[in-house]
Amino acid sequence: MKITRLEYIPASKYLFVKIHTDEGITGIGEVGAWGYLDGALGVLKKLEGYLIGQDPSRIEHHWQYMYRSMYFRGSILMSAIAAIDIALWDIKGKALGVPVYELLGGKCRDKVRTYPAVFKFTPEEMAQACADIKAQGFTAARLMITGDMRQKVCGVEDSIFSHRVSSQVERVRACREAVGDDFDLILEIHRSMAVPDAIAFAKGVEPYRPLFLEDPIAPDSDEVMAEVAGKTWLPIATGERFVNIQEFENLLMKKAARYVRPDLCAMGGITACKKVAAIAESHYVDIVPHNPLGPVSTAACLQLDAAVPNVCIQEFPSFYLSGGEKDMITTPLELDHGFLVVPDAPGIGIELVDDISEKFPPAQRSIQCQIAFDGSVRDL
Repeated sequence: MKITRLEYIPASKYLFVKIHTDEGITGIGEVGAWGYLDGALGVLKKLEGYLIGQDPSRIEHHWQYMYRSMYFRGSILMSAIAAIDIALWDIKGKALGVPVYELLGGKCRDKVRTYPAVFKFTPEEMAQACADIKAQGFTAARLMITGDMRQKVCGVEDSIFSHRVSSQVERVRACREAVGDDFDLILEIHRSMAVPDAIAFAKGVEPYRPLFLEDPIAPDSDEVMAEVAGKTWLPIATGERFVNIQEFENLLMKKAARYVRPDLCAMGGITACKKVAAIAESHYVDIVPHNPLGPVSTAACLQLDAAVPNVCIQEFPSFYLSGGEKDMITTPLELDHGFLVVPDAPGIGIELVDDISEKFPPAQRSIQCQIAFDGSVRDL
């Protein structure tokens, strides 16, 4: 079997890649660098020259060649490699007539616990949203602790330390009271706290037993993340911005996180993230795959989730249901009381609908940042 061409399929805010072969078997992947899809497309077109005529089954070899051929590295390059890698695994599974999880060692689980996000921002609205999510059968929800990312400018009250911390803690308290103890709260901080804020907030929400604090500070320094982690018993989760496996090893060696968040579509695909799961397992750490993208990303995550033992929970993009994105694929993923059932179809288990670009016109995400009341830039 030989690769004959790469097809690029933009739809909504996503970029999918379909790899064609001379035996008529195709595989699909997804680019992770949202907001920079044009840049990733340029990388894909350059890699296409290498891939045409190659045997698609040599996945590790191709991954190593593409990764090592790049003098520069970074998220856009790794997102392109990730899309190709996922598509190659999809082809290999289809060629052998088995799900990808069989090629990764077989099933560890039949279904994967998931959580949606709460896009409400007052304590009352967040509490009600959590109660609604629980009523749908989910056992966890992600709370956007630091506010609405779509808000371009924030007010002067956000500059006051005591106000910031107390209002953020109040959101968590309200949600815990709304759902009781048999429900997990995931606190998404979006890298937007300073170190004193993160420590004070963590201490303030300890009585409400969240599952973890996600990215309390910018993830650029393992040492500083370890400082935050050392000041609270609450688990820290991070890693969604990482682009190589060594970043995860360095993070865990410094005991800076108890959960890691590899993004299959951003750091090299299934090949790389399987290795991250093994690194994490050696440190007694579970993975929580980052997944803010489309159904190809979710399907690829499920194949990895099925095959590795140390999966805690899987992020489930809210757009899949609220944005109608289940219609992007020919057979919707099966959601069972807050669990995603692992597909048993060959490959990654899904196919894109033929008219996806017409049903979901391309609309790439824009770049954005918040501006503080004094005109300075704030992290999102």
